[in-house]
Amino acid sequence: MAELDLSKKVADRYLKREVLGEGTYGVVYKAIDTQTGQTVAIKKIRLGKHKEGVNFTALREIKLLKELQYPHIIELIDSFPHKENLHLVFEFMETDLESVIRDRNIFLSPGDIKSYIQMTLNGLMFCHKKWVLHRDMKPNNLLIGSNGQLKLADFGLARIFGSPDRRFTHQVFARWYRAPELLFGTKQYGSGVDVWAAACIFAELLLRRPFLQGSSDIDQLGKIFAALGTPSPSQWPDMVYLPDYVEYQYVPAPPLRSLFPMASDDALDLLSKMFTYDPKVRISAQQAYFTSVPLPTDPDKLPRPTPKTEPKASDFDSHEGPTVISPPRKSRRVMPGRDGFEGNSLQRNKTDDNVSSSRQKAGDNTGKTDPAPMSLDFSVFGLKPPNRPTINSADKTHLKRKLDLEFLQPE
Repeated sequence: MAELDLSKKVADRYLKREVLGEGTYGVVYKAIDTQTGQTVAIKKIRLGKHKEGVNFTALREIKLLKELQYPHIIELIDSFPHKENLHLVFEFMETDLESVIRDRNIFLSPGDIKSYIQMTLNGLMFCHKKWVLHRDMKPNNLLIGSNGQLKLADFGLARIFGSPDRRFTHQVFARWYRAPELLFGTKQYGSGVDVWAAACIFAELLLRRPFLQGSSDIDQLGKIFAALGTPSPSQWPDMVYLPDYVEYQYVPAPPLRSLFPMASDDALDLLSKMFTYDPKVRISAQQAYFTSVPLPTDPDKLPRPTPKTEPKASDFDSHEGPTVISPPRKSRRVMPGRDGFEGNSLQRNKTDDNVSSSRQKAGDNTGKTDPAPMSLDFSVFGLKPPNRPTINSADKTHLKRKLDLEFLQPE
């Protein structure tokens, strides 16, 4: 009874305001801490019935965020149970990177784009230094505070990695940000999957719209190969041994400059290294930094988005990708046509995480400079926004059950 009274006392401390959004495992509210007057964000996660036990995904998120205290990672202030729900109290962030990208009133200079990507990579660097994979990198999981600081959030799919024999599910990340090794069904991967997703976010900042918008895993691979060229065995020797490998018709890589005509030379150089097919060769978050002017803009000088409204964006050019020429047996392994997370159904192998080293902070930022924009395609903002991939209810239940079972396995 005393525990219930304490739980109610803690819950009464926070005055809930409007709903900010819904994630994979809960609802997020804006709230006021009545003791301090601080504005916070509270993520409410259903604990489930007593016989089902505790939500292990929430416990993982709490455990990891306690270890990941860093300027570019969201701060977990408090956590408490109340009325069959677990409440996680986070620092309040004004907006997210997706809102910045889609705001037609915001002009992003090369220095602004570098600043957002540098902060993203700094956050990933710290995660990987602590042997944590995020596994859900996308623009609306990159939150931005009133001081312009960008922070990684939503660690519900994050995992500790490092064991060479550890196997994970390949059905992580929203499809548009999924690395090709995941699309080919690999169960063993490391920090390169986060770096590939960061490259997709980098490209999205340059284009002001999502870069590769596949409608299925097969189509996503086709979009990747059409944009970046079909990888050869010499470029990616392990590709042909991946569980769901399918052979694609060869398409040569177009010049990256043709896709991002207004990007600076050092931005294109970094992007090409982040989009390297072989994850063993792909640049790490620690190694990724910019080498020439303009330097990243100081966060407090970054443009502020307008208040959130209905997002506006355009569909990426849905040109046909390369033709699949593998035998039908191979093709049947991948199951196109499902919303959200695609590919084969979740494997029963235990899964967790893998990552590589740390990363140097960028040098002192200079002021904001305003050369030519990274992309001039502002006409895209008047068109209908694309349907972003997410997890449908069936996948969510299956994934949650699997992740909870994985928690019972020895780390």
